[in-house]
Amino acid sequence: MDNRTPQQSRNVAEEAAACESSEPKLLSGGNPRIPKGDGDAPVQATIEAMPGWKRDVGRQLDALIVQTVADLRKAVRWNSPFYGIEGRGWFLSYHCFTEYVKVTFFRGTSLRPVPPVGSKHPEVRYYHIHEDGLDEEPMTRWIEQASMLPGEPLF
Repeated sequence: MDNRTPQQSRNVAEEAAACESSEPKLLSGGNPRIPKGDGDAPVQATIEAMPGWKRDVGRQLDALIVQTVADLRKAVRWNSPFYGIEGRGWFLSYHCFTEYVKVTFFRGTSLRPVPPVGSKHPEVRYYHIHEDGLDEEPMTRWIEQASMLPGEPLF
């Protein structure tokens, strides 16, 4: 016998329908809600679910990182693509916000030049990519440098 109230039954049905939907839910700021996962497939699913111009930014970032870094490890954590190297850890992540895509460099204060946006964490620095596009030159230099530094532990 089902002891759920009518409201609980509706909530369960709504959650089940949401899980069956092929379209990922967008969180505030337009960041896709993607299950945690390791490898390229969940990263590509996240990129393809990014809305509008942000999808192109995600594709550009992913391609640039793949071109720049050998022995790359990819994953999705906290609805964001993470990039790292086994034995060194995660060095970069990005996340959609309403007006920009925020690229996180976990050891950003060690990069030259230092990415422009500060963080509450003393070593983290951010770079915001707006709709006018990605400047590949400084991004490539930051990716190269960041991939050589010890990063956040792979988990």
